[in-house]
Amino acid sequence: MPKKVVVKISELIKEHNISLRELSRLSDVRHAALSELSSGKRENINFNHIERIAEALNITDIKKIIDLVEHSEKS
Repeated sequence: MPKKVVVKISELIKEHNISLRELSRLSDVRHAALSELSSGKRENINFNHIERIAEALNITDIKKIIDLVEHSEKS
């Protein structure tokens, strides 16, 4: 089964009790980019964004931000 990288934006904002807009402000990553990452619509991941999110939220373990999951392809 194929794998897919997932950026766990929704979990992060819940865990840190902030909005997507607040994460955008703290990390200096565009709100639209965070929204696309959160919804899975963005195909490419900018590692600079991941670094900024980690810095903004004091995260030292990248697994708290991204995960590799089984991906079932729907026909």
